[in-house]
Amino acid sequence: MRSITVDLGERSYPILIGSGLLQGIGERCREAGLPLRSPLLVVSDSEVAPRYLGVVEASLRGQGYTVASHVIPSGEASKSLAVYEEVITTAIQAGLDRSSAVLALGGGVVGDLAGYVAATYMRGIGFVQIPTTILAHDSSVGGKVAVNHPLAKNMIGAFYQPSMVLYDLDTLRTLPPREVSSGLAEVVKHGLILDKEFAYWCREHASELLALDAEALGYALERGCAIKARVVGTDERENGLRAILNLGHTIGHAIEAVGGYGVFLHGEAISIGMAGSALLAAKLGRDHSIYEDTVSMLSALSLPVRLPAAYSEDELMEAMMHDKKFKEGKMTFIVPDSIGAVSIVNDVQQSDVREVIAQLKKEGSPW
Repeated sequence: MRSITVDLGERSYPILIGSGLLQGIGERCREAGLPLRSPLLVVSDSEVAPRYLGVVEASLRGQGYTVASHVIPSGEASKSLAVYEEVITTAIQAGLDRSSAVLALGGGVVGDLAGYVAATYMRGIGFVQIPTTILAHDSSVGGKVAVNHPLAKNMIGAFYQPSMVLYDLDTLRTLPPREVSSGLAEVVKHGLILDKEFAYWCREHASELLALDAEALGYALERGCAIKARVVGTDERENGLRAILNLGHTIGHAIEAVGGYGVFLHGEAISIGMAGSALLAAKLGRDHSIYEDTVSMLSALSLPVRLPAAYSEDELMEAMMHDKKFKEGKMTFIVPDSIGAVSIVNDVQQSDVREVIAQLKKEGSPW
């Protein structure tokens, strides 16, 4: 088993990565100090619950916990205020108290939604992340929890750290190929921002990662989580360094919003966004090889790097105006200086971003 610590002083927590962790989750909750007298709520989705919810509930009940569950429809559309209210209702009906905890069993949507429930129910109760996708190696670490507004992704949320992250690699074996690639977008992102060798390693071992080779995947997830933990430990609330984790997200979130959170998977949208950031880097005077290498890394992981022609430049720009990083008529972008190093650029001109979007569409649809 691989173990990483997110160092936040008294609120530090472990990330445990290995096989067979779901069967021991009840014992882990006891070790973490969750009291038996307080009910627990497991939030999962319609894809994950049939496979793993029973295992988690049995392990918790085996340790003496009272367990309730709430299953949401799979997909980004469930990260809404309406579904949030439904989960809160389940928590109230199940009698959760201030010592209870919400366990997020699923991918990033489940983790974000369940985390926001935990952050706001009775002004904050316990929270445990149990990610079941590769993509969630990023979202489950660092304490960003949120739901979407129809006009902007993650506009309603909080910083709320889990007490632990349990990452059972066995749950990844059932992921469809497209979900695997989508998750690997955030893995290689961590290399692109802070670890040149790891970024190139991802390209060199792309075939093993796509095939879910246990050794390669375990190393990649450990490295990705370690980079994320390092950044979060330095800047928990995104007052500075943590913003670099948003590489590709300004354009990517706009793509998701314009597409209705359904056309592109999150990692696919972020992949196009990272290609766009690399194009912006070239426009701002960085070496064009950054774009070429970024595209080759993303393409090796079967990720899209171009924007379909049907996407409106006006709609994408409008979506970016609602982004939390848009201030006083200027846009903030994470721009690569080289592979493994980025800068936070606060005064990007809208005209430059519009030209980048147009360039992303020139070579046709990635599909």
